[in-house]
Amino acid sequence: MKGIAASPGIVIAKVFKFEKPDIMIDHNTISEKETRAEVQRFNKAKLKTKNQLSDIAKKTLAAMGKEESKIFDAQIMVAEDPMFQQQIEQNINDKRLKAEAALDLAVKTFSAMFESLEDEYMRERAADIKDVGLRILYNLANVEIVSLNHLDAQVVIVAEDLTPSDTAQMDTEKVRGFVTNAGGRTSHTAIMARTLEIPAVVGTKEITSIVKGEETIIVDGIEGVVIVNPTEEELNVFQEKRQAYIEKIKALEKIKQLPAVTRDGRKVQLAANIGTPKDVQGALKSGAEGVGLYRTEFLYMNRTALPTEDEQFEAYKAVAVAMKDRPVIIRTLDIGGDKALSYMNFPKELNPFLGWRAVRMCLDRPDIFKTQLRAILRASDEGNLAIMYPMITGMNEIHRANELLETAKEELREKDTPFDEDIKIGIMIETPAAAVIADQLIKKVDFFSIGTNDLTQYTLAVDRGNEKIAHLYQPLHPAVLHLVKRIIDASHRAGKWTGLCGELAGDERAAILLLGMGLDEFSMSAVSIPKVKQMIRNASFREAQKLVEQVLEMGTAEAVKDCLDKFLKIRGL
Repeated sequence: MKGIAASPGIVIAKVFKFEKPDIMIDHNTISEKETRAEVQRFNKAKLKTKNQLSDIAKKTLAAMGKEESKIFDAQIMVAEDPMFQQQIEQNINDKRLKAEAALDLAVKTFSAMFESLEDEYMRERAADIKDVGLRILYNLANVEIVSLNHLDAQVVIVAEDLTPSDTAQMDTEKVRGFVTNAGGRTSHTAIMARTLEIPAVVGTKEITSIVKGEETIIVDGIEGVVIVNPTEEELNVFQEKRQAYIEKIKALEKIKQLPAVTRDGRKVQLAANIGTPKDVQGALKSGAEGVGLYRTEFLYMNRTALPTEDEQFEAYKAVAVAMKDRPVIIRTLDIGGDKALSYMNFPKELNPFLGWRAVRMCLDRPDIFKTQLRAILRASDEGNLAIMYPMITGMNEIHRANELLETAKEELREKDTPFDEDIKIGIMIETPAAAVIADQLIKKVDFFSIGTNDLTQYTLAVDRGNEKIAHLYQPLHPAVLHLVKRIIDASHRAGKWTGLCGELAGDERAAILLLGMGLDEFSMSAVSIPKVKQMIRNASFREAQKLVEQVLEMGTAEAVKDCLDKFLKIRGL
């Protein structure tokens, strides 16, 4: 069975089928007199839920560390969210629903809102809402919440899905791995599985209908493969594969803190993409030499009002201090498109990815933009920060953004607030327009960072969230590769540098092509850094350059992939 590889590793053990009780929800309406009692029932269950989550957070802090315990701090915020509370009370008072039905409707409304977002990380936050909602529902029904902390033998957990609280309370001495019907790579459960180094495959859709419990199961969290009741031959094959994986991990551990230098002396910088200050420790642990993309939109989401300048300053300062002298590139607010804010009046657009988003919105709302710029500037006194504008299509946007930056600087000078007067300014190149005039744009900035996710989408006219045309979304399409090479060359002719912070940067196969194109900085999810570093340290820059010459003569993504695979196989990479 194929699923999504959520946490790497290979394990062979017996199945433990984890099932939770279903709660029947009464959707019949109630009288007006009964509404007050239902609101009180909900508040009592919510308080009990908050106390349970606080206990789990404390236990997680002791067992797994501060970063993982913050997952439950976030869940407590969901439980206490005033909009969530207001929606439930409104469902009780206006729609005359019992607390269970009012909760169910609110959970479905809010989780659907997040699931509609294009950003995978934000989509997975819907799972937090469902987890909190289920816990409140159990408490409303006085049903005991099942736990995985008392197991008799070493097992692989098989379930419809696992919530973060299920994962946090696992007996890690007994749980060897898990497989679920639902879930994705960026769910909190998958993240925690990687922290605990438990192999996991999620999104199989039907594992629970196949196993009954007690079967032998192989979980391959590297390829996303699950085998139930394996043959003797399959057992032998996967035992060998497991041993090879263990040896590979040992080799990666040895190079994590070494520089990314090719065999013939070409050095590049490997950096991490982060969304919050809590991601920094994972980046440093993986050997990141900096932060190539700090996504600031997460500061603006999951709340009822814009973050203040001081709140933003603290978040940026925390990363600057933690990274010490390592560079940190902070992308200014990239909201709109797939990421709207509930407390802002975003227009209804037929094509939101071509609409009022990112720097376009910021330039129209200088009050929001300048607040963020002042916060970044203040934090720049604490570390090595740079500013990056997203979704640039022309010179006028850079000019206007820099004017607002100068105004923000002047406002800080008037208050004698220290900041880095020489802070570097860059732009994300994620539109074909910007790529085509890269020679002109580089004159106004200090560096480029290529956002290949959107650049691919816009260049190929493919909505990357549309399943019907997903096969057309090809980052290795020759048109995309020609633009990437054009951007890098433009920066080098001006004596400046280019990074890349799209998914392509974390693909160790594509790393050879990007290396050969002359890319200076690769920024990716922290977990991908060791693999890309290993590939670069084993590669030759001169050979990679020759490969690029070949590839740029090709007409299809398939031809590029075949050439790349052949190149890597011949050289044993």
